[in-house]
Amino acid sequence: MAEIFEIIMVLCFGVSWPMNIYRSYKARTAKGKSLAFLVCIAVGYVAGIISKFMNTNYMAEFASKWYVLVFYCINLVMVCIDMALYFRNTMLDKKAEQLKEA
Repeated sequence: MAEIFEIIMVLCFGVSWPMNIYRSYKARTAKGKSLAFLVCIAVGYVAGIISKFMNTNYMAEFASKWYVLVFYCINLVMVCIDMALYFRNTMLDKKAEQLKEA
């Protein structure tokens, strides 16, 4: 039963990240975003992935439960994409500020 709730959690995050990425891409600003938050989420996903590899029960049943690890990895990739957009948007914010000053 715990696995079902874990899958629901990972799927809900998995649905949320593409929407967040799209918003970050379209906004073209880092205002309102928190790099610390994104880093914490990424570290959490890395810890979750490591915990799966360290869990002997999970690894014993890996052939039938590999998809959970895949969703963790996909979510981590999406967080990293959002982080990259944060840095792009930070640069766009700096350029916009320089244009205002000129």
